Amino acid sequence: VQLQASGGGLVQAGGSLRLSCAASGFTFSRSSMSWFRQAPGKERRFVAAVSWGGATTDYADSVKGRFTISRDNAQNTVYLQMNSLTPEDTAVYYCGADPRARTYSGHGLQNRAIYLYWGQGTLVTVSS
Repeated sequence: VQLQASGGGLVQAGGSLRLSCAASGFTFSRSSMSWFRQAPGKERRFVAAVSWGGATTDYADSVKGRFTISRDNAQNTVYLQMNSLTPEDTAVYYCGADPRARTYSGHGLQNRAIYLYWGQGTLVTVSS
């Protein structure tokens, strides 16, 4: 199993970045996918998720309207388009996968515990 995150970097406030997470070793099309982030000295926190069927997306309040998660099952890749970045978005971004084709009610996709596989993270730094 591999989740390879990429696309991080240094960007000025107000700028944009697109993160990618390429998956292999499990059935991507039956996996709910997520992005979490961890700032220095803080816990890993939920950012965005998309259900395995693609019909449901969920976002942290702090990124709603600025970030968009999407998936390409043909490429086994999940993306995170990040716009209007602020210094508060600075963190290591991790993608997570729940490969069990489960459906969650409410904000169940925000629960870190459901994701069995994790990538290595990609660093996003937003300068003011």
